[in-house]
Amino acid sequence: MYTFDGKAYDCPFDCFIDIIKGKWRTSILLALADGPVFFASLQRCLPGISAKVLTENLHVFERNSLITRTVHATVPPTVAYSLTDRGQKLIRVMQGINGWGDGFFGKPF
Repeated sequence: MYTFDGKAYDCPFDCFIDIIKGKWRTSILLALADGPVFFASLQRCLPGISAKVLTENLHVFERNSLITRTVHATVPPTVAYSLTDRGQKLIRVMQGINGWGDGFFGKPF
């Protein structure tokens, strides 16, 4: 049995699909692939995402140990997000699927 965000799955692939499905999830995860990113920077690199939607998705990822949240004692306080080991492993899978897609569908113009 596999779980993500309180939901149980018999198949790990179904669990994987639920992790990445949604308009912003893959974009958020890929934006964190190169290292820690502050909330404001993350929102700027995802044009069109609202602070509410970004926060909700970040909470889901944090709750499920895919990212960590670090509060910096600045004035005003700043928050940075980074991938955990689990999150980095997920990124490698996503990059592999992207590579497969490039080969299967052909690279975009």
